[in-house]
Order: sequence, then C-alpha cells, then structure tokens
Amino acid sequence: MSKLLVYTASIGLGVLLATTPGAAQQPDPADLAKQTQNPIANLISLPFQNNTSFGLGPDDRTQNVLNIQPILPVTVGKWNLINRVILPVVSQPDLTMATGSTFGLGDLTYELFFSPAAASSVTWGAGPVLVVPTATDDALGSGKWSAGPAVILVAMPPGNFVLGFIAFNAWSFAGDSDREDVNNLTLQYFVNYNLPNAWYLVTAPIITANWEADSGDRWIVPVGGGVGKIFAIGSQKINGQIQAFYNVVKIDSLDGPDWSLRLQLQFLFPKGR
Repeated sequence: MSKLLVYTASIGLGVLLATTPGAAQQPDPADLAKQTQNPIANLISLPFQNNTSFGLGPDDRTQNVLNIQPILPVTVGKWNLINRVILPVVSQPDLTMATGSTFGLGDLTYELFFSPAAASSVTWGAGPVLVVPTATDDALGSGKWSAGPAVILVAMPPGNFVLGFIAFNAWSFAGDSDREDVNNLTLQYFVNYNLPNAWYLVTAPIITANWEADSGDRWIVPVGGGVGKIFAIGSQKINGQIQAFYNVVKIDSLDGPDWSLRLQLQFLFPKGR
C-alpha cells in the first residue's frame, strides 16, 4: 500500500506540474496565502491533509486518514470550473478489540464547482458532488455510489480576513444492496486571519451528519483551530498548516472520537498574472 500511495502522489504531482503554465511573475506570499484560503481560487494545488482522531471506542483507539486532494481549476469563458478530488488513505482501528486495524483506500469524492471567473470580494460556486465506492475493504467505505449538490461561498473583504463555508449532501443511488443507504451532510466553515510574513490563524472544522442514523449517532461537531504559513523549498511554494479540534458532539455508539489533529502540506502551483 505504501507503493500505491507513492505512485498516486507521483501521478498527482506530475499532472499538476505538466499543466502549470510558466509565469515570469508569481503572486507575493500575502496574496498567495489568501488564494490558498479560497477553495475556488484559480490556483492549481495538491494538498496532503492528515487527520488523526483520538479516543475511539472503549479502548481509546486511534484512527488516521490521509486525504490526497488535488485541485485543478479550468477557465471556460466567464466561468471557472474547479475540479476537486479527495482520495482517503485510511487506518481504521477495530473498535471491538484493543488491537487490530484495517488499512487501505476509502471512498473517493469528486466535486465540481462552477464559479464566476471575474474577481470579486464575495464569490460563490455550485455544482455536483459524486462519491465513488473505491474502498479496498468494507470497513473503509459505504459500498455505495452517492451524489448530490454542493455549494460554496467565500468572502475576502479588505483587510486580513478570508471567510466562508462549503457544504454538500450526498444520497446513495447504486451499489451493494446489502449495505445501508447513504444520506450524509458535510459542512465546513472557515475563518482565516492573515498575519505578517505569510503566517495566518485558521479555524476550519468539518461538521458531518448521517441522516440515516439515530439521533445520538447522527452528528459530529468539532470546534478548534490552529496556525499556518506559506513558505518555499527552493522554487516550490507550500502551504503548511496545523489545527486541533475537540468534538463537542460525537457519535454515541462509537464512544468517540474525542478530539483530532489535522496536519496539512499543500503544494502550490500559481498561474502567475
């Protein structure tokens, strides 16, 4: 599986590098920081986002999910088409035991946002989301094809703030008939405050709801935040970030998770001006 991860990452980097046009002038770090904080910016990037959740089950097990999330925008006339893919690599503990876990790929999520190409302090995007049952084990995915609408709103007022939200709901429409139906909401709000030298403060928790579950097993609501910075290794621009979250609402039947830690490295490929 480690070879598969390296191979997938290499393909993603290769595609992004191959499609990145040359530019004599690149955005300065402050402008680049604001672009990275806008999920529908006209910016090619490859984020690796690692989420570690602690305190699952009676034995306080740990789950780890590495999301590989290439973002490829395409401009068509007056519109930007923002292609976003999320491919999770999951280490899922067996919650019925103190040891043992399942490792592999989870279900792939593809999002396509149609967004106005014209620059604006407030912008929006809308489009479809498709969840593909690519999980390599039943414990790592739903076994269902799911789809639904997605929306995003981003505000970049004068000053230091970038804020907004992204939301989608997906319903299952095909797949393994023996598996439970899917009706899931994902909502993420984000608030960024930019500091000197390309540092920034951020809170971007991911709130989820499973409408098919009982009320006590429906919601996961985290609160928290962290810090990030734009930096470079040679000529490669990178957005580094760390956030921590405490779940004020969690799934009762799983007894957790209590809190989570998010580490992210986002490789940036500015298009220039």
